[in-house]
Amino acid sequence: MCGIAGIFHCGTPKPVDPERVSRMADALAHRGPDGSGVWTGPGVGLGHRRLSIIDIAGSPQPMHSADGRATIAFNGEIYNYRELRRELEGEGAEFRTDGDTEVILAAWLRWGVECLPRLHGMFAFALYDAHRRELVLARDRLGVKPLFMVHLADGSVAFASELKGLLAHPLLRREADPLAVEDYLAWGYVPDHRSILKGVEKLPAGHYRVLRHEAAPPPPVQWWDVDFSRRHRGSTADLSAELLHHMREAVGSRMVADVPLGAFLSGGVDSSAVVALMAETSRDPVTTCSIGFDVAALDETSYAEKVAHRFSTDHHARTVDPGDFTAVEGLATMFDEPFADASALPTWRVCQLAREHVTVALSGDGADEAFAGYRRQLFHAREEQMRTVLPAALRRPVFGGLGAIWPKADWAPQPLRAKATFLSLAEDGAEGYARAIGVVAPELRAALYTDRFRREIDGYRAEDVFAQIMREAPARSGLDAAQYADLKFWLPGDILTKVDRTSMAVSLEAREPLLDHRLVEFAAALPQRERIRGRQGKWLLKHTMRRYLPDEVLFRPKQGFVTPIADWLRGPLAGEARAIASGARLARTGWFDETRLARMAEAHISGRSDHSRLLWQLLMLDRSLDRLGIAA
Repeated sequence: MCGIAGIFHCGTPKPVDPERVSRMADALAHRGPDGSGVWTGPGVGLGHRRLSIIDIAGSPQPMHSADGRATIAFNGEIYNYRELRRELEGEGAEFRTDGDTEVILAAWLRWGVECLPRLHGMFAFALYDAHRRELVLARDRLGVKPLFMVHLADGSVAFASELKGLLAHPLLRREADPLAVEDYLAWGYVPDHRSILKGVEKLPAGHYRVLRHEAAPPPPVQWWDVDFSRRHRGSTADLSAELLHHMREAVGSRMVADVPLGAFLSGGVDSSAVVALMAETSRDPVTTCSIGFDVAALDETSYAEKVAHRFSTDHHARTVDPGDFTAVEGLATMFDEPFADASALPTWRVCQLAREHVTVALSGDGADEAFAGYRRQLFHAREEQMRTVLPAALRRPVFGGLGAIWPKADWAPQPLRAKATFLSLAEDGAEGYARAIGVVAPELRAALYTDRFRREIDGYRAEDVFAQIMREAPARSGLDAAQYADLKFWLPGDILTKVDRTSMAVSLEAREPLLDHRLVEFAAALPQRERIRGRQGKWLLKHTMRRYLPDEVLFRPKQGFVTPIADWLRGPLAGEARAIASGARLARTGWFDETRLARMAEAHISGRSDHSRLLWQLLMLDRSLDRLGIAA
């Protein structure tokens, strides 16, 4: 795993200062502490920071092809590089190294952009072809590895694995994008179609972009998508056997490394499944790492220990104080953009623990999106059944009216928390699901904004982008469309961003075998009854893993990492909550109604209401603005 950065002049190919590229790359030193390199040519410069995983001594970057035509800076891993190498050698290619970077170079020289579908793995790379006088920026299918870019005033495009790399460039404008603020308040993160800084873009997952000298940059080109409109045929037994084959292939391919390798183990279905298949493949005990809490309601370590004992792993566990609020500043620095997923803190802690023992860790991320494991997906499938029975002309007035008067009761038992369901049923499936996955409802966001900020966003509504993805999804059902949108929007923006930044912050490579694209494509074509049965999501996955895991692991309620933010904001962070409305950088932006924020902060601190999610979002937004040096 690595960090890349660079500069490319789309106009006149001006000289690129290697020191500038070096500073951009060095801002990513945490992503690659084992080596660094910079290369410049007419109008182009590439920088690289290396975390050595494969061919430790023999694959320095930026790397040149043997004939000097192509140069690459690459972040990620290509899991089928050995098979590709043999194919390319059969066609006359010669190799000087034993790693995957040179294989990408050879694949480009042989197939051009058509090499991308042949690459199985996670990657973001910048490849300069001197013969074609073009720079190709490419990102893996599902967006495991990030790539930021920006057009600068001197006619150049700068790019980097993290926003930190762009921040090291003196020409970067530090002006907040108000539309990104609207997106962030809606989702709790800045999605991939937006950046907190105006002008900064993220290359979308499954896309590439070709930059040429003396030509305006064309838009990104999509080279991969997932199709939910097809359906597998066959019995449950046949589909289960095929699923197990894909899972074994995915896990086995990700166990190739020249450094110590292990796995995160939460004791949930997905990480336990990965560990089970690793143990099946490995001669030696698998190294596993778990984080626990000293609050019983938050702790899952007993399940992790059972799985570790079952497969005789070399297990390491650490108890984390759930009151550890001191990492707030570290999180803001780690993510650059505002990021309010509270599970980032325990994810960071388990990455720290893993890095003490291994350099590569496999995770269970991605199965919920691919196999319908989220409770919201189950609810959406049921709501879609109701939408089929009840016409919109009836649903809108009845459920819309109930949703308007029903009290918001996050503290109440689940059956009494019906407000969101009523509001969702009043809308079509896309609008309803967008509302279901949001953090701050559009009505509350609108009430929080000042008149000036409403004019700045000019009617833009964050949910519209997500709903449009669902409406245009290659899908047969509402569940298909919801899963498609989760894979295209939620997964890269939230889940993969969280894992990438927290693992790279401690120079740990995280690999996601359950996001192998062949496995995801297989899951997308499963009949709906193989994904959801009764109240169980991920049904076929759980059924398949019963030969490895006990039912108490497979069928217990989903928990996930939890952080007691509500208590923090009533205790040690109460002063921070009050400062959001007056005194903090956020308060000086003029975006939010200070009086309303102050009332909400006091209501939360006193215990009269729970506004913890919103206050946490605003606190992390304030920290991000401060970190980025955005003028108030």
